[in-house]
Amino acid sequence: MTSFSAAVANFSGISPTQTLLSSRRHKLFQSECCGSFFLSRPFHFLLKGLTLPQRRKTPDSTICASFTDVTSNVALEEKLPPKGETWSVHKFGGTCVGTSQRIKNVAEIIVKDDSERKLVVVSAMSKVTDMMYALIHKAQSRDESYLSSLDAVSEKHSATAHDILEGDNLASFLSKLQNDISNLKAMLRAIYIAGHATESFTDFVVGHGELWSAQMLSLVIRKSGIDCKWMDTRDVIIVNPSGSNQVDPDYLESEQRLEKWYSLNPCKVIIATGFIASTPQNIPTTLKRDGSDFSAAIMGALFRARQVTIWTDVDGVYSADPRKVSEAVILKTLSYQEAWEMSYFGANVLHPRTIIPVMRYGIPIMIRNIFNLSAPGTKICHPSVNDHEDIQNLQNYVKGFATIDNLALVNVEGTGMAGVPGTASAIFGAVKDVGANVIMISQASSEHSVCFAVPEKEVKAVAEALQSRFRQALDNGRLSQVAIIPNCSILAAVGQKMASTPGVSASLFNALAKANINVRAIAQGCSEYNITVVVKREDCIKALRAVHSRFYLSRTTISMGIIGPGLIGSTLLDQLRDQASTLKEEFNIDLRVMGILGSKSMLLSDAGIDLAIWRELREEKGEAADLEKFVQHVHGNHFIPNTALVDCTADSVIAGYYYEWLRKGIHVITPNKKANSGPLEQYLRLRALQRQSYTHYFYEATVGAGLPIVSTLRGLLETGDRILQIEGIFSGTLSYIFNNFKDGRAFSEVVAEAKEAGYTEPDPRDDLSGTDVARKVIILARESGLKLELSNISVESLVPEPLQVCASAQEFMQDLPKFDQDFTKKQKDAENAGEVLRYVGVVDVINRKGVVELRRYKKDHPFAQLSGSDNIIAFTTRRYKDQPMIVRGPGAGAQVTAGGIFSDILRLASYLGAPS
Repeated sequence: MTSFSAAVANFSGISPTQTLLSSRRHKLFQSECCGSFFLSRPFHFLLKGLTLPQRRKTPDSTICASFTDVTSNVALEEKLPPKGETWSVHKFGGTCVGTSQRIKNVAEIIVKDDSERKLVVVSAMSKVTDMMYALIHKAQSRDESYLSSLDAVSEKHSATAHDILEGDNLASFLSKLQNDISNLKAMLRAIYIAGHATESFTDFVVGHGELWSAQMLSLVIRKSGIDCKWMDTRDVIIVNPSGSNQVDPDYLESEQRLEKWYSLNPCKVIIATGFIASTPQNIPTTLKRDGSDFSAAIMGALFRARQVTIWTDVDGVYSADPRKVSEAVILKTLSYQEAWEMSYFGANVLHPRTIIPVMRYGIPIMIRNIFNLSAPGTKICHPSVNDHEDIQNLQNYVKGFATIDNLALVNVEGTGMAGVPGTASAIFGAVKDVGANVIMISQASSEHSVCFAVPEKEVKAVAEALQSRFRQALDNGRLSQVAIIPNCSILAAVGQKMASTPGVSASLFNALAKANINVRAIAQGCSEYNITVVVKREDCIKALRAVHSRFYLSRTTISMGIIGPGLIGSTLLDQLRDQASTLKEEFNIDLRVMGILGSKSMLLSDAGIDLAIWRELREEKGEAADLEKFVQHVHGNHFIPNTALVDCTADSVIAGYYYEWLRKGIHVITPNKKANSGPLEQYLRLRALQRQSYTHYFYEATVGAGLPIVSTLRGLLETGDRILQIEGIFSGTLSYIFNNFKDGRAFSEVVAEAKEAGYTEPDPRDDLSGTDVARKVIILARESGLKLELSNISVESLVPEPLQVCASAQEFMQDLPKFDQDFTKKQKDAENAGEVLRYVGVVDVINRKGVVELRRYKKDHPFAQLSGSDNIIAFTTRRYKDQPMIVRGPGAGAQVTAGGIFSDILRLASYLGAPS
């Protein structure tokens, strides 16, 4: 070990040999006022610009340093380091060596690695580098607490050493630690007096954390009987500053120094310091951001290692930020280029410069979790030319998604830009002059405008620079504007196989469109490694979830909110429960009920309600009903981009929200007739919005329960047919009543039977009034193109006028038998004429009207052939004029109505991309 003056030489450029010869002449000076040490003339090179007061000498005071003299001309037999597949490189970050137990865990991993030779790069213990920078800051600020802070650093390492070392190893490390602490006190005292520290001085101070962790780990591994030595990488890795707070390795010089180091220290396990290096003048420096990863990559390249493993605290590289997309997955492999792109766009991957050294030799990088050794991690390497894995799956072409927030778009626009050489140069020259970073550029081929993104904190300076640079062009009208669009975010899709793969961009933009995301700018290089879009900041997470869902979740994943868990709603929930797994496995449709809203309580879930126990969960975890909160939760607070609200109520207030929901990009499915049979203006607004947007509004179950009435009508119209008349029995309740009103039975008796069987509403007058049938008629009339209000429909009520004012359903049922004679007469008259009574609704398109009334039909008519609660609808059209198209089937009951709603849900899934 050399004297501390060797450290001085590393800063000052004096050769180590000269330094050793003159070490007696380089004395430390002691302060008369406080007794603290500071450094003499050689450190003036480090503290350039500092003026230190004269102090009187104290004899023969020296401080030892931990530098190894690898450049001395000692006559030793050279042993060149073997290179190639026998070496594996491991890098452990500060979290991995943050405690004594974790250092032991690292040692165990290294011992168990069956590689013939191993090089291990370690960071400083967690938080230590920050503590070292804080020391510099406090000393520069003349804050004397730097001394107690340095004692805390010393105590942290001393306590760790006592936990993991013993005997001579412990004594040796503690001796070196105290020497280093003494040196640091002298250095920090000099900074304290000068009030300033050079970059080189700072780099030297903060690099001590790596020195100490490397020494401790090497001593722990030696206890296992393994030939292990530690390396101060400042003796090996040589770098040149390259501006922008970065450095470039000098591989030729570094290889030569590695050979010299290895000739003095041949071994099979090397514990090397991360983060730190030296300049060609032997001045200590650092590798800047992500320096330890960079160290590992450089050493991997120098040794031509078979693999570099970066140990961290996550299982690997995710397909998206798991804090924003809870269903992000770990990627098994990434190409070097994909890792580059994802890291550039903010993903927590390796810094691009870390990849460069290993990429030169095709050395793979593994990202592993030290706290989950069973996780295989992510492999970054050259893509395999024989990779035919599921080539039809677009997921393989898009590997991941990343975002950058807090950006602004700058748009320079004007007809005077077109075809004018140097315009782009002038624009970006002005941006460069203010030191702004351009994240993305987009330019139309017309050259009419140039759009680019910069960090929001820099946009004001950019705008002012452009306004100044193009003042004359703006005044003359050659440029129309320099526009700033704030509050933007970038979303990037990354994947090497996107190149020349049809459908990737279409799928990406289709996912954004269906999530109602507006794209403000687009950029895609010809390499097609990434597709970049700019969106509103508030839409960024939703956009990220939308595209991730498209490529990584089921083809169609829909977040659903069920409103009204009554008879129909609860039946629907049970049907969803029974079919969910089949739909997901066989049809790739993932339906997730995120909320259930009743009139008084609601149940919310972030991941999807377990429909097997939704009733129990509602009792246990239900909260007060809040429609606004419910909609916000189902639509906005999760990772699923497609949202559908299913209204199973008959509430006109709920129906009043449909327009707002559709406008927000929420799909609406309902058997509730109130919206489509309400005011005509409301209906027309809903249909217009539906046609103009990517949101869907399905209401098949509003007419005929589970029968395909609305879809059949639309199919006829869309294929060019012309509707002449729609006539039908639309009420399952009234169908049941008149199918059974025969053989001398009293009308009131049949109504009571229907009520007991659950076919009627709690108050049978709601069915007998004909209003429900009238609503169905107006819906079909409007679908046929008639602009009618509900009040335009002529309705024959079956509720005797005196009973319309009964106070309750019970009173109505008690008084109904008084009117049996009137109904019996109508039935007898029909019977005598060979006819039956049927309560029907009619849409007369020719005469532009609708009616609901009790009619008589011959016994051979299709309407006379019904049984139970069946509905029947006859479409008379230009094509089906002589023989109407008949749709017949059950038209009442919770099962068939819920089935109709379920059918609409599956239709929505099909429209969103599920296989039909």
